[in-house]
Amino acid sequence: MSEVLENGLLLLVIGMGFVLCFLTILIFSMSIMSKVVLWLNKIFPEATDEFSSTVKKAAEGVEDAIAIAIAAIRARRS
Repeated sequence: MSEVLENGLLLLVIGMGFVLCFLTILIFSMSIMSKVVLWLNKIFPEATDEFSSTVKKAAEGVEDAIAIAIAAIRARRS
């Protein structure tokens, strides 16, 4: 029974060690790639389009119509 337990613990330690090494390598490679992409963005910037934002004003009396509709709904419910 103890031999099976030892094999299980050994497999557990090896598996967790492998995952830890993989995640460490993954974090370092992502950090390096982030720095590389920032450096490449300085060399090759993307062209951006400038949009002018226009805000449409609500038609006159729209707020009043909404208030009247809400009042009518409340009056019907009670």
